Amino acid sequence: MSASTPSTTLRELVGLSGTLPRLADSTLIMVDFQNTYRSGVMALEGAEEALAAGARLLAAARAAAAPVIHVVNDGGEGTPYDIRAEIGAISAEVAPLDGEPVVVKQVPNAFHGTGLEETLRQLGAGPDLVIAGFMTHMCVTFTAQGAFNLGYRPTVVADATATRALAAPDGTLVPAAALQTASLTTIADLFGPVAPTADSLPV
Repeated sequence: MSASTPSTTLRELVGLSGTLPRLADSTLIMVDFQNTYRSGVMALEGAEEALAAGARLLAAARAAAAPVIHVVNDGGEGTPYDIRAEIGAISAEVAPLDGEPVVVKQVPNAFHGTGLEETLRQLGAGPDLVIAGFMTHMCVTFTAQGAFNLGYRPTVVADATATRALAAPDGTLVPAAALQTASLTTIADLFGPVAPTADSLPV
């Protein structure tokens, strides 16, 4: 196979659908839309644009009467992930409404050691989950994997996610855009389809 020819995805090989779900038939999971990622040591490239896309997605889900679950990462007092402080709070633009559950996690996979799966059962959620949030290469990817491993059908909304530049193991810089693309490509290879924008999901 030529290096310029993409390989067949694992989803295609095992016969999984690439069709985007209807938002009204899905549960929206808003992952770590915390102030943590808007400034300071954990600021993400494109965080404000992704937050705006997340707000549009959230509004569309509410209008479609789709269940919404918010997830936050709690790193403990005094950390950038302190959910008791403004730095770790969910950003006001996507703040939960009364009755929308908030699940607290401490590892990237929002299903691990949390009540997320039980919350989905209580909401009567079907298999389709729509996932957005921060960071693409970490909590978004591993929550999508966690959902897939449990038999759910996750879809990630690309423009409602963001990440940051990191150093590769060999010391070279991996730009945020490259890591973003690689992360979304990993998700799309097996865990679930990737919707390009918050407005591309059928309602």
